[in-house]
Amino acid sequence: MRNAILQMPANRTSNEERQVLRAAIRQIDRAEMYVAAVAYMQIDDRAAQREVARVRAALVELRRYLGELRSSSQT
Repeated sequence: MRNAILQMPANRTSNEERQVLRAAIRQIDRAEMYVAAVAYMQIDDRAAQREVARVRAALVELRRYLGELRSSSQT
């Protein structure tokens, strides 16, 4: 797995590409947990709350994009 991640994108096999995308999606899962933990802290600052919401939305969008890439690489 680590070798697949470290290779240049042009040099990856389709299987390695799927592994990299799967690893990226797992990292998004972890990032979402951290963002949820920050949101749970209930920081009384509107700017901070907006940023947490923005990061959550970006993670959702990134997960969707990577999921689409993964499903298109399987065909």
